[in-house]
Amino acid sequence: MARFDIWIISLLMVMHAAGAEGRTGAVVQYVTDGDTIAVQMKGKKKSVRLIGIDCPESSRNSKARRDSRKKGGDLNKIVSMGKRATRFVKGIIKKGDSVSLEFDVQEKDRYGRLLAYVYLKDGRMLNDVIIRSGYASPMTIPPNVRHRDKFARSYKHARNNRLGLWGE
Repeated sequence: MARFDIWIISLLMVMHAAGAEGRTGAVVQYVTDGDTIAVQMKGKKKSVRLIGIDCPESSRNSKARRDSRKKGGDLNKIVSMGKRATRFVKGIIKKGDSVSLEFDVQEKDRYGRLLAYVYLKDGRMLNDVIIRSGYASPMTIPPNVRHRDKFARSYKHARNNRLGLWGE
């Protein structure tokens, strides 16, 4: 193996190891909705949009109306499902809980929210728990695609087993 190949492999191994350790600690302030939370991080309150998931809207806003038109669904049902997803997330995390954030390629969205995979104290990834339990669909927006395959498997599991919102 060429010296350059060994150097590249070593660099990739270091980057992979840093990914697991490169998380940032935060404290939950509140759950905004099924796919957004607020945290205290480095002394500042930050809004965090969970990467790779999309929950139904929990209020009658412009996105809920767009989703209703696009999918031909009832606006009231969409909002009801969004409220169920929000309650589910509130049942998992509470104000004062310690979490860790893992960032992907893009750290903020166009609204200034942090984009992150959120890890619970027990090591589970909140984003995946929400999908696997049937309260969100995967939503892959490049370049943040690190866990898209895991999310696709979790979504299939939830749909096949009629979990959460898919049980209706």
